[in-house]
Amino acid sequence: MTVGGALLLYAVAVGVILPVGLRRRPDWLVRAPRLGAAAMLAAAWSVLLALLLAGATVALPTSALTPDLAHLIGACLARLRAAYSSPGGVALVVPGQLLSMGLLTRILWVGGWLTLARRTERRRHRLLVRLAGQRMSDGPVVVLDSPATAAYSIAGRHPTVIVTRGAMALLSTPQLDAVLAHEHAHLQARHHRRLAAAALAARSLPCVPLLREMPGRLARLLEMEADELAALDHEPRVLASALVTVGAATSPSGSAGTSGGAAPLAAAGSDAVARVRRLLRPPGRLPRRQRTLTHTAVVALATTPLVLAAAPGLLSLR
Repeated sequence: MTVGGALLLYAVAVGVILPVGLRRRPDWLVRAPRLGAAAMLAAAWSVLLALLLAGATVALPTSALTPDLAHLIGACLARLRAAYSSPGGVALVVPGQLLSMGLLTRILWVGGWLTLARRTERRRHRLLVRLAGQRMSDGPVVVLDSPATAAYSIAGRHPTVIVTRGAMALLSTPQLDAVLAHEHAHLQARHHRRLAAAALAARSLPCVPLLREMPGRLARLLEMEADELAALDHEPRVLASALVTVGAATSPSGSAGTSGGAAPLAAAGSDAVARVRRLLRPPGRLPRRQRTLTHTAVVALATTPLVLAAAPGLLSLR
């Protein structure tokens, strides 16, 4: 039970306390959005893994860690038999089993539901493109015959960038090129996969602050990363002016992330302001030492629950 308690404490520390620190000092995330996104995802999924393992350690005696499957199964049965033989053991074993099985079932159900919803949304978008879209000659870009001002990407088997005629009429040629580069950056970096992982974590356990805030935080970081990648080949001021132009002409709408892509170019409110400010005044890169520490923290977040769960078994092998 000590291992289970340690895992629960870890989940509370990362899932509840860590977001408070991020709200107070979010600067390093903005300075290294790609690294920050990796750290956020590692933290979120380590919370889910810690909770799954916390319940599993009730039935799985890690001190009996061994390659002998028959011995391990026998040890598990002996642990459960001993636990169910006393009222106090039942009070610990049943909640642990419910936690692990319930959370695992929830993750699988939400994963299936999100996969189906995203596939349906992609089919709807692709049907719209076939009916009202015209493919441009330069790459996988489709012009949608709509007066609305929008540019977004659709990931999947045939990744596509969508831009409306309203956006093309509003933006200059350099601005439009920068916008398309931004959307191509989302596809090339496979941001849709990270957004899907964040959505799955958030919907699986929305009562945990870190998981609940994950999709919004991650989307902001991935938008900034796409801005960085687009700015490698285009003037940052041009992309910033396109953000302002599109943002002034549109109201916030649904995210294209629901179709497997990234959020539309016109972000809402403070997010758009932060992106424009970052493009016009790029923050300094993280020092090498801080980047190394952050990489180490990502690995630690991903492996700590496994190390805590396996520690008694590893020690027993000595």
